[in-house]
Amino acid sequence: MSNGAEVYNSSPGEEERISSRAKTLLGLIFCTLAFAAGVFLYVDLYLTNAPPSAAAVRTSSGAQLYLATVAAAETTDSHPTWVSYYSVDANDQHWFHATTYVVPANSVIHVRIYQFDSQTGLRNEWLGEARGIVGGSFQLNGKPTQANDPSTASHVFAIPQLGVSVPLEGVSDSAKNPCANAPCSLSTAHETISFSFRTHQKGLFRWQCFVPCAAGFIQGFGGPMQTVGYMDGYLKVV
Repeated sequence: MSNGAEVYNSSPGEEERISSRAKTLLGLIFCTLAFAAGVFLYVDLYLTNAPPSAAAVRTSSGAQLYLATVAAAETTDSHPTWVSYYSVDANDQHWFHATTYVVPANSVIHVRIYQFDSQTGLRNEWLGEARGIVGGSFQLNGKPTQANDPSTASHVFAIPQLGVSVPLEGVSDSAKNPCANAPCSLSTAHETISFSFRTHQKGLFRWQCFVPCAAGFIQGFGGPMQTVGYMDGYLKVV
């Protein structure tokens, strides 16, 4: 017996279509929220909390940077097993985990790097020769040098936009008293590399190590190799 009102019963196929559309809508909402959260975290954790910087020491002939490279960061670091660069003082007494360096424009920048890491080797022998530096050579433990044996390199300090590239000799595997984690003392095994390069206009320039020294990552180029604060950073020319 009918009361005159129509009764609508959806078919199983239509129910499936409605359910599919609902799932699609929920998926879009979820993806949008996830994207918004990612943008927020990027702004909050990176843009508003930029990695620390270290200023070069002004000298009568330009400015001086003191750096160090280690096989592993400090044990208190968020990545204590990651290879890293540090900023240090002239006597290697005070270490600062910074890879953004502030230097003056139109100046000669003198760099001294205390290299505590072991030999990794270069995949590209071209990187074994110094380029873009004053005089065409660097000092390796006080000895004028233009190129390293590619098999004995540990790292590279390169600023592609300025044409600067300097290979860093690695500590021999047979060396006594190697340093494990930063900070390292000059009484432990190390190599000292010194060189100079010129800055011109003001700007922000990326620098990076091009030796695949990120142990545990595919091809050695992940982790610290692509993270500012470890094996790459910026040169602020002001």
